[in-house]
Amino acid sequence: MEPQWNYPLSPSFIFLLMATSCTWLLPITSPQRIPTDPQAAPEYAHSIRLDGDIILGGLFPVHARGDRGTPCGELKKEKGIHRLEAMMFAIDLINKDPELLPNITLGARILDTCSRDTYALEQSLTFVQALIERDGSDVRCANGDPPIFTKPDKIVGVIGAAASSVSIMVANILRLFKIPQISYASTAPELSDNTRYDFFSRVVPPDSYQAQAMMDIVTAMEWNYVSTLASEGNYGESGVEAFIQISRETGGVCIAQSLKIPREPRPGEFDKIIRRLLETSNARAIIMFANEDDIRRVLDAAKRNNQTGHFLWVGSDSWGSKISPVIGQEKVAEGAITILPKRASVDAFDRYFRSRSLSNNRRNVWFAEFWEENFNCKLGMHGKRPGSLKKCTGLEKVGRDSSYEQEGKVQFVMDAVYAMAHALHRMHRELCYGYPGLCPRMANNIDGKELLNHIRAVNFNGSAGTPVVFNENGDAPGRYDIFQYQITNRSTAEYRVIGSWTNKLHLKVEAMHWRMGDPTFPASVCSLPCRTGERKKVVKGVPCCWHCERCEGYHYQASEFTCELCPYEMRPDANRTGCVPIPIIKLEWHSPWAIVPVFISMLGIIATSFVIVTFVRYNDTPIVRASGREMSYVLLTGIFLCYAITFLMIATPDVGVCSLRRIFLGLGMCFSYAALLTKTNRIHRIFEQGKKSVTAPRFISPASQLVITFSLISVQLLGVFVWFAVDPPHTVVDYGEQRTQDPMAARGVLKCDISDLSLICSLGYSILLMVTCTVYAIKTRGVPETFNEAKPIGFTMYTTCIIWLAFIPIFFGTSQSAERMYIQTTTLTISLSLSASVSLGMLYMPKVYIILFHPEQNVPKRKRSFKAIVTAATMSGKLTQKGGDRPNGEVKTELCESMETNSE
Repeated sequence: MEPQWNYPLSPSFIFLLMATSCTWLLPITSPQRIPTDPQAAPEYAHSIRLDGDIILGGLFPVHARGDRGTPCGELKKEKGIHRLEAMMFAIDLINKDPELLPNITLGARILDTCSRDTYALEQSLTFVQALIERDGSDVRCANGDPPIFTKPDKIVGVIGAAASSVSIMVANILRLFKIPQISYASTAPELSDNTRYDFFSRVVPPDSYQAQAMMDIVTAMEWNYVSTLASEGNYGESGVEAFIQISRETGGVCIAQSLKIPREPRPGEFDKIIRRLLETSNARAIIMFANEDDIRRVLDAAKRNNQTGHFLWVGSDSWGSKISPVIGQEKVAEGAITILPKRASVDAFDRYFRSRSLSNNRRNVWFAEFWEENFNCKLGMHGKRPGSLKKCTGLEKVGRDSSYEQEGKVQFVMDAVYAMAHALHRMHRELCYGYPGLCPRMANNIDGKELLNHIRAVNFNGSAGTPVVFNENGDAPGRYDIFQYQITNRSTAEYRVIGSWTNKLHLKVEAMHWRMGDPTFPASVCSLPCRTGERKKVVKGVPCCWHCERCEGYHYQASEFTCELCPYEMRPDANRTGCVPIPIIKLEWHSPWAIVPVFISMLGIIATSFVIVTFVRYNDTPIVRASGREMSYVLLTGIFLCYAITFLMIATPDVGVCSLRRIFLGLGMCFSYAALLTKTNRIHRIFEQGKKSVTAPRFISPASQLVITFSLISVQLLGVFVWFAVDPPHTVVDYGEQRTQDPMAARGVLKCDISDLSLICSLGYSILLMVTCTVYAIKTRGVPETFNEAKPIGFTMYTTCIIWLAFIPIFFGTSQSAERMYIQTTTLTISLSLSASVSLGMLYMPKVYIILFHPEQNVPKRKRSFKAIVTAATMSGKLTQKGGDRPNGEVKTELCESMETNSE
């Protein structure tokens, strides 16, 4: 939290500073007086001081964090020495530049943070000493001597620190004294809070940009299930928190686990972390915001647990392109994607640093220790390096006798120093315009708030040629290079640039390389993508994990998560990603369901036509006359229509065909049974009348019979015309008839809009005539067989009734069948054809046979009166034996002729 210190400072705090002065505020000798042997003046080894008109502070991790009980550990050659040398080199260049801060010399007070925030806080108190008025009258050192005070340097600005946790700790003090601070490496998003760290700026982009870049990398790799791993502290925790926040805002990426590496990890801690990460094995991608020591130990634990190649590491700039985390464990680090702020090597610094030696770099109090570490030798008897190492000659050369590669943040250290210099230059121009050197307004007191405003307004090209600017929060713009750690075919490992990020990601996927010999693209997903036609059923609370459910039946995949029902006239396509129209079918002429009824119908039409032609040709013969010529032609017309309706029932439905179906579907039967009903009714009336009197009944003449028949037929036609008026004929596509469970088998049936009820109503009148005719046929069953056609008509009607009784259950029993259209059409047409065939076969084929093959029986007989005919017919029942002795058909022909003549 931000400390609640306000002016004036409390006496206890002033006492603390003065007490510490007993150990800190020792006389500082100028750089020229520092002895060659660093052991000769160990009290100077805590800081570097460069004299100047304006003094800048510097905070660098010269040493690593020490073991428990000691603040500082081993020397950091690159992060420490390279960086602080970069600050001194930049100050040298600025002091030599006649255009930048002319006649003004920059100085420095550089301190070692030992990579520990609490130690850095103690050190940074040095920067505020000049701003505190001290009273030493009551202060005594531990040995009883009075404290020794020196005039402290007045620090106008601070360059540093490196670690975010250190910068946060230091920023809390510097802001109280209005001392601007520019960091060269601290990237924690927390430092962007301008209300808490208002005097803090940085030349590196914050981790919020870095987190966005890492999120873009994860998205580009199509990874949606990742774990995060952070070193405890502001840098790691803030970076991971920024990544998690972005994942929540953008969606599409889920965090499987978010683990933290303790500051002081216990033995086995890293093995435990690897086991924890393996609990969500599908989350192979690990987002790491960790320091390089922790990175190395995580990789080592993965190697020990035989997880080489399993994890897909995505490292922050703390990993970057460093060799130290991966050396010795290249295989387990292979394929790691790392990010680093865009930078360039500063050639001038390389020349400068390679020229450094013990003799020309005495101002760096840690350079002797660096020399021993870098060349693996020992300086004199008091060297810090233990063991029997070779003695340093002092003639060693950096880059010649040791490996050298410029540390990655050198550019940013120089940019930070130059940013402070440019701000001071702007301030000097404003306050001391035309005044050589420092004017009194700047010499006496440099207002930190005013200097901060100038810092935020700088805009210049830095040491790498990229613009150095700050936003309102003091942050630099986000510019990153994307690296991948690759093992080449020569088995050498190296970092290769595979892309960049400047507000958006530019990734060269073709430049990426994964495990040796493995061409597949690695995945880090909770659930594999669903196949087409399947929806995602998301696991509650984990939007990146789901089960795949296929869209069944007539449903299609409407979106990633939903299935929807296709419109009624449509079905899902093959992939179930959309709907397509259901195919429309009709009864085809080549279908077996059509071939059989058409064949029967054609035979019936041929037979009917033959009978009609025969009757027409022998129109005046006794048998034709005895059959009732007019009624026979009406009956034959009905039979012909019953056969012909088959073609209309199979023809492609349209308005014309549907109209003809309505007219002729019941008309053929109506013609047939109206004629037969009239005939049977005539016979019944004749014999009933004959029992009462010798007078013939009314309306038995052919003309009367035709009138009665057509009267009955007109009722059918009247009903059809009413049907036309109420419901005009049209076609429909019935999608329900063949809507099978398998939508691929579904069909729409093109048909006329005739419901089953309408069909029964259309045939119902004809069936009524048929039933009535059957009743009369039963009543006239007692008529002698030698008289007219009573018994053949009876047999015809009995058979017809059986046919239609069989038709009804077949027709209605198949209403739910997928083959309904075929079965019902075939059943109806065959039933009509069979009815017509029964009538044709029983009523006319025997007559045609006699006409054609027994013409001798087709001769006229003598005429008798109606009384004689009825009496003879009655007696013929008793004289069947005698009738049988006479020539075949003689009695029948005689009676029929007599009845025909009498009726005329």
